[in-house]
Amino acid sequence: MKVLLVDDEQKFAKMLAKRLELRGIDADYVHSGEEAILKTGKSSYDVAILDVKMPGIGGLELERRLKALAPEMKFIFVTGHGSKTDFEAGSVQAARYLAKPIRIEDLITILQEVAE
Repeated sequence: MKVLLVDDEQKFAKMLAKRLELRGIDADYVHSGEEAILKTGKSSYDVAILDVKMPGIGGLELERRLKALAPEMKFIFVTGHGSKTDFEAGSVQAARYLAKPIRIEDLITILQEVAE
C-alpha cells in the first residue's frame, strides 16, 4: 500500500510517515495541497491522508482535485480542529475522518479497511 500524507504541520507529517513506514506502509508526505497535486501527478497512491484545514488548498478541496488526477485513490481526513462542522463535511466526502491526536493503531485499521 502506498500512502500520501498531506499536512501543514511539518513535524506531525514527518513523524506519522515514519511511524507508517515502521509498520510496512510506504508513506510519502508533503506540507501543502499544491505539493500534493504535483506529487500525485508523478506517483500513484492508494490512499491520501488529508488535513482538513491547511493554508491555501484545504483538505476538502484537495480531495476533489486529487480525485480528478487519480480516481481510484481513497481518502482519510484528519484535523486538529475537531469541530462538528468539520466532521460532517469530512464524513460525507471521505472514507474516514480522524481527530488529532491520532492513535497509530486506529489509523492502520482504517487504512486497511479503505484499501480493500
